Amino acid sequence: MAILINLDVMLAKRKVSSKDLAEAIGITPQNLSVLKTGRAKAIRFSTLNSICHFLDCQPGDILEYVSGNEDFEKKSNLDD
Repeated sequence: MAILINLDVMLAKRKVSSKDLAEAIGITPQNLSVLKTGRAKAIRFSTLNSICHFLDCQPGDILEYVSGNEDFEKKSNLDD
């Protein structure tokens, strides 16, 4: 996917553990792990809002578009 998740970077910058973030925003650590590792296919705006509120950051700090990964995206869609 051409969208990268930089949640680990923001967690490190804010010195917040994944467990603390998961508890604060009301999702399971397993679902947060899926998001952190880039295995999520989507994210709710409400979840993104909660993450940004808790970490005091912008959506662009969490999500990054990287051009040139379209081949990977096409392959990924074929695998589904």
